[in-house]
Formats: sequence, structure tokens, C-alpha cells
Amino acid sequence: MTTLSRSSQPGQEGRLVIVYGQELASRLLLGTALYPSPSVMAQSIRVGKAGAVTASIRRESVGKAQTSRRFWDQLLELRLPILPNTAGCQTVKEAVTTAHMAREIFNTIWIKLEVIGEQDTLQPDVFGLVEAARILNEEGFQVFPYTTEDLVVAERLLSAGCRVLMPWGAPIGSARGLNNAYGLRTLRAHFPDIPIIVDAGLGVPSHASQAMELGCDGILLNTAVAKAVDPPQMALAFSKAVEAGRLAFLSGALEPRDMAHPSSPIVGRPLLAGQ
Repeated sequence: MTTLSRSSQPGQEGRLVIVYGQELASRLLLGTALYPSPSVMAQSIRVGKAGAVTASIRRESVGKAQTSRRFWDQLLELRLPILPNTAGCQTVKEAVTTAHMAREIFNTIWIKLEVIGEQDTLQPDVFGLVEAARILNEEGFQVFPYTTEDLVVAERLLSAGCRVLMPWGAPIGSARGLNNAYGLRTLRAHFPDIPIIVDAGLGVPSHASQAMELGCDGILLNTAVAKAVDPPQMALAFSKAVEAGRLAFLSGALEPRDMAHPSSPIVGRPLLAGQ
């Protein structure tokens, strides 16, 4: 199985990403909910040069056939890879059933798997997540699990067949940024060859840049763009931040230190009179 690859050679920008055999246009993935209008959504996705888009699949939407069909058609017109998600699902059965629906609607085996376990934070139910991931992987899906930065959970997801990890930065829609940068850095160090896409909780472009500087492979977000005063401009800002963060990671950023380190050399500096 071909998984999302990441360039780590100095001097390479690493802008293009290959996911399950498909080359994406960028490392920024955008959601399709909460925009003021479908046209603003489409414009934001185009201006942000998103590499893929996510779409929520809900049982109730199927009953509104005409409205749903227009939405699906509009997504297809973007000519981008579509990553359906199981947003709002709270049980393994519900998530698996929703994934089956997504496969039929979009004719894809990609699925962003969400199993929510706590309503105030929308934190993933990691036990249900692992179980659902195992079922779907065995059924031939290519699963993108929305998870935490917990190392043990990550190991269980990989053992269940996942080849991509999507840890949260912070609770969905909270705009808090990276609540646990140490955890993400540790996740990167423990799984150097596994693609990591930070998903949820980012509020401003600098949050995305920080995640990319840690060595993450991509960013998936929705609310920060969709609810901005000018969504297309915010999408563009995030796109540039993702590129800047990636370049910084590949360039080899300086490690923080406690003491000052002069940027001007001491040896050969002329002495002034009286020194």
C-alpha cells in the first residue's frame, strides 16, 4: 500500500504529497462546512490551493436528496481528492455505517474516521476509534484516523492497519492552536516514517506554521477559514504558512538555548583605545 510520503532532504521544499498513490497539490487540506455560502467555500478552497477537501457524511442528508446532490456535485466540480469523514459519530457501529455510505456516495475507499467520546471537547473515543479502524481496514478502506497525540493509541492504530495519523492540535473549532507541541514532537520522533497530519483546533496561520516546523506532514482545518471575515484570504494565509513551516523544518531550525550566543565574531575584532 502506498502511503503519504514526505520529503526530508535539505533544499527540497516538499510541497507535493503523495497519498495512497495520488499526488496532492499541497499539504493543506480544507473542510467544507460552516462557510457563508457554497460559492465562498469553493473560492476559499481554490485560493488556498487545497490538496484535498473533507466532507461530512450524515444519514439525515441522504433524505434531502436534491440539496445533497447539489452539494456533492459542487465538490466534484472542484476536481480535488475528497476525503469523506464520519463527523459526529459516537459509536463504532455508527462510524462504520457512515463510512459505508461515504464509499457509495463518493466512490472512494478513503475515510477520515472520527468516533467522538466527549461532547464538550469532542475528544476522540480512542478505544472505539481503534476498533472501528480495524474493521474498516479489514474491509479495504484507507483510514485517516482523527486521534490524540497519545503514543500508545498511535501504535494501536498502526497495528490496526492505519498508515496515516491525524492527531488534534486542540479541540475542534477552539482556535487554541497546539495544546501539546511536546506531544506532537514526540509523536513525530517515535514514528518518523508515518505521515502525520494535524487536524483540528488551529485558529491562525502561525499555528499551522508551528505544526509544520515540528515536522508534521500536513494540516487539515475548517473553522478557522470558514468563519473568518474573509475566508478566501484566510485560506491563502494558511496556505503560505504551511509552506513556510515546511521550508523551516527542511532547512534545519536553530535549537533554543538558555544563554546568548553572539552573531558577530570576537576573533579579529579591533580593540578601541582604553580597552
